[in-house]
Amino acid sequence: MTATSAETAGPGTQATTRRPRRQSLYKGDPGMWAFALHRITGATIFFFLFVHVLDTALVRVSPQAYTEVIATYKTPLVGLMELGLVAAVLFHGLNGVRLILIDFWWQGCRWQRQMLVAVGAVWLVVMVPVVVRIGMHMAERFL
Repeated sequence: MTATSAETAGPGTQATTRRPRRQSLYKGDPGMWAFALHRITGATIFFFLFVHVLDTALVRVSPQAYTEVIATYKTPLVGLMELGLVAAVLFHGLNGVRLILIDFWWQGCRWQRQMLVAVGAVWLVVMVPVVVRIGMHMAERFL
C-alpha cells in the first residue's frame, strides 16, 4: 500500500492538491473584442437616440426650454461626444455588415478575422477625414 501526500504530510502542513486553473471561455480573441465593442456601440447609439428624442420633444412643451437645452450642447465636451458618436455609428454599421456576412455567407466564419481587419481599416480610413472636419469645426467655434 502506498501512502498519499495527505498521509505523509507532517503536522501543521496541508497536502496541496493541484487543481487546474480556471480560465475564461474567451481568451482575448479579436472576435470577442469585436462582439463586446459591437454591444457597447449599440448601447451608446441607443442612449444618444433616447436623449435626442427627449430633447426634440421638449420643443412641443416649451420652445424656450428647448433653446436653453440646445445651448448647453455647444461645448467642447459635447463636440468630442459627437466625434465619439460618429465613431460608434461607423464601427457599429461596418461590424454589422461583417456579422451579416458571417451569418449568411457560406464561408463567413472562415474569413471572419480578415473581415474584422477590413472593418478596422475602413473605419480608420473614414475616421481620419471625419476627425479633421469635426476638429476644424470645433477649433473655429471654440478657439
